[in-house]
Amino acid sequence: MGSLALSACSSGSGGSGSDASAEVRVSVTPGGGQDVALGAPISVKADGGRLTGVEVKDDKGQKVEGRMAGDGATWTSESKVGPKTTYTVRTTAKGGKDGKGKESSATTTFTTKSAPSVNKLTNTPGNGETVGTGMPVSILFDHPVDKSKRAEIEKSLTVTTQPKVEGAWGWVKDWSGQDRVDWRPKTYWPSGTKVAVKGNLTGVDSGEGGWFARNYDFGFTIGADHKAVIDVPSHTLTMYEDGKPVGTIKGSAGSPVDPTRGGIHTVRSKNAAETMDSATIGHGNEWMLDSKWVTHLTASGTFLHSAPWNNSVGVENNSHGCFGMTTSDAKRAYDFLSIGSTVEVKNTTSTKVTDVGNGLEVWQENWEQWQKRSALK
Repeated sequence: MGSLALSACSSGSGGSGSDASAEVRVSVTPGGGQDVALGAPISVKADGGRLTGVEVKDDKGQKVEGRMAGDGATWTSESKVGPKTTYTVRTTAKGGKDGKGKESSATTTFTTKSAPSVNKLTNTPGNGETVGTGMPVSILFDHPVDKSKRAEIEKSLTVTTQPKVEGAWGWVKDWSGQDRVDWRPKTYWPSGTKVAVKGNLTGVDSGEGGWFARNYDFGFTIGADHKAVIDVPSHTLTMYEDGKPVGTIKGSAGSPVDPTRGGIHTVRSKNAAETMDSATIGHGNEWMLDSKWVTHLTASGTFLHSAPWNNSVGVENNSHGCFGMTTSDAKRAYDFLSIGSTVEVKNTTSTKVTDVGNGLEVWQENWEQWQKRSALK
C-alpha cells in the first residue's frame, strides 16, 4: 500500500526566525488512486512541520474519525478502510518544528478494492430495548468467521456499562449453524445498567473472502430483576423479584421420557399465540396444537406455555419437555418474564447438556468455562 506526498497550496504564516519560511511535506497512506488494498487504517504524516487539521470523509459524506499524535506529526484513522469506498482526505499543516512556518493545505482521494463478500451482523438485543438481567450481548454473523480472524474482531468490539460491570466475549456456534460472539457479565446484570456496544469493524477481515464494510453502535438498558425457578418434582414455577419470591404457578414439566432440560435458561423471545408442531422437536406429525402466552427458552423447543389440552396440569409431569400451565397462569409467567430474564430448571432427570448456541444459553456454563471461549484468552 503506497503513500502519496501531497503538493500543497501555501501562504506565509505569522512567525519569526528561520522557522517562518520552513515548509512542511505531508504524505497520506494509502496514496491516491483506484483499487487500494483493504486491511489498513488511513495515516497522515507531516515531515518538517505539524499537522493543524485532518478531515476524512467517505463517498457517503460520513466522517472518518481519527486521532492526532501529541506532537502533531501524524494522524491515524480509528477504522481501517472499507471495501469499494472512495475516501477524500483534506489536510492543513504548518512548517517548522514549532509549527510556525509556512501554512499549507492539500486534498487527496483514493478508492478501495471490492470485497469478495461483505460480512454483516445482527445484534441482540436491539438498539434502545429494555431487557432482563440475564441478557447477553449477542452478535450473529451472516458469513462464516475464520478462527484465525476472531481475535482481531474481538478487539474491535467494545462494551461500556454504567455502572461498570465485568464481562467477557465468547465465540459460539448458533443453533442455525452461523458463527456468533456473545458478551456476558460475570454475574447477572444489576437492574438499571446502561449498556453501550460499539463495533469498530470497517475494513476488518473476517476470513473466507469476507470483509466488514461498516461500524456498529447500539445500546440497551437492563430492566427489573425478574427471574423464575422451576422445581420439576413439585410441578412448581416460582417467580422472584429482586431475589424475593412473589408468586408460584403450578404446571407440568417434561415426562420421564422427555424430561425438561436443566440449568439456567435465558428467555430469548415470546409469542402471544403459537401453534405447537410436534415435527419441530422430532416427534413427526403426532400433534398440531394451538397455545397462548408462549415464552421461548431454547431454540430447540423448550418453552413455557398454556396447555389447555392437558387435564393433569400441576399434578403430573407429562409434557414433551416444555412447562405447560393453565392459560391464565401462562399469561402470568409471560407478563412477568421479559426477554433476557432467566428461568432455572432444578431437579430434572434430564442429562442433556444444553449447548450455549441453543438459544441465548450463556448461563449454562460457569464463569471459568465461559472465559475459555474468548479468542483473546
